[in-house]
Parts: sequence; structure tokens; C-alpha cells
Amino acid sequence: MLFARYFLMVLLAGAFALDMPQAVAQQMVSVSREEVNLRSGPGTRHSSEWVLSRGFPLKIVGRRGDWLQVEDFEKDKGWILRTLTSNTPYHIVKVKSANMRSQPTTASRIVGKVSYGDTLKTLERRTGWVKVQRDGSVRGWVSRHLLWGW
Repeated sequence: MLFARYFLMVLLAGAFALDMPQAVAQQMVSVSREEVNLRSGPGTRHSSEWVLSRGFPLKIVGRRGDWLQVEDFEKDKGWILRTLTSNTPYHIVKVKSANMRSQPTTASRIVGKVSYGDTLKTLERRTGWVKVQRDGSVRGWVSRHLLWGW
């Protein structure tokens, strides 16, 4: 009987430990359609608060059935149907203006500029930098601290 209790405690502790990284890790999604409604509650009977465009990154903060409660880079919250999201990584510009560079260094050539609220597809990550693509054309590196997303 003592062995059974010990085994159960070890099993529960292991399950709890395996579940902890998921609880701590930030879960992100992006909008997978051209336009989707971000709703005030988990269902189509709830009002549409905002309309979001393809690629807009969102942090998952809750779940109810097939609905995700999400938060954007300005800390606004709402609900979106899970099937309208994807795991394709995007970032959004959180500063007034930022330079896109040819390499992940401030000494490299500027290849473009991005502005507050621009949605950028994430192509690659390096320490302190993110390689992004804007509007399916211009690619470049932006300092990570100027962006929000994953």
C-alpha cells in the first residue's frame, strides 16, 4: 500500500512537471483569414469589437470550447474562433518607426522602414533580432525589442 501511494505521488508530480512549461510558456496564434472579427465573448452572439487582418499576432490568455481569449500588443482582449487562427509566426511593430536592415546588426544597410502597427511575417530569429517580411515583398532584420509577437 505504501509503495502504491509513493508511485501515485511520483506519477502526479511528473505529470505536473510536464504540464508546467505549457502553463509558463506564452502561446501565440496569428489570424489566418483576410479579415476576422474579434468578439467581446466566446461565440457569434457576442458583438464584434474589432476587425483584424491576416497575420495579426495574438497571445492566448484563455480558452472556452473552440474559442480562444486573446490579447494583442496593446493589451486589448477579445475572443476569436480557433479555426480562424494559425501557428504561422508574425510580429507587429510596437514603436513609431523602425529600420529594416540587410543583416542583424545596426551597422548594416537599411533596406526599408516599418511603422507602428505594421504586421510582419516572421522568417528567422537570432539573438536580439528578427528577420521579417512586409507585404510579401521587402525582407529585412528588425531589432527584437521594437516588435511584439513570437
